[in-house]
Amino acid sequence: MNTWLSIALAAAGGLLLAWLLVIAALLTVRPRGSLLTEAIRLLPDLLRLIPRLARDPSLPRGVRVRLWLLLAYLAMPIDLVPDFIPVLGHADDVIVVAAVLRAIVRRTGPQALNRHWPGTDDGLAAVRRLAGLPAMTNP
Repeated sequence: MNTWLSIALAAAGGLLLAWLLVIAALLTVRPRGSLLTEAIRLLPDLLRLIPRLARDPSLPRGVRVRLWLLLAYLAMPIDLVPDFIPVLGHADDVIVVAAVLRAIVRRTGPQALNRHWPGTDDGLAAVRRLAGLPAMTNP
């Protein structure tokens, strides 16, 4: 019986440590300043952008798989960071989306993002900043 208690406590401790590492990672990659607020406002357009990118056959398969996994995460009713935690509670979805967008843009370039963006030009400029891209220049 004592062995089972030790195993359960070790598993609970491991899960707690993993969760704390995830929160630390989210704090590290979160958008700075007003960009987080902009990203929250753009969430509806981002939620339309992600499936469009995921269905694009010109993108590498690994990128599309990551996008579908992101959509599954966003659809889950359970978040990595509960909503009652200040600041990160409501922003964890945006932080995860920003991290995935940055990884995808690094892998595929900004053309797919520009091609599939469903919102306004100002919204695209904010998403480009969120993905770590420079502002678009006029041709």
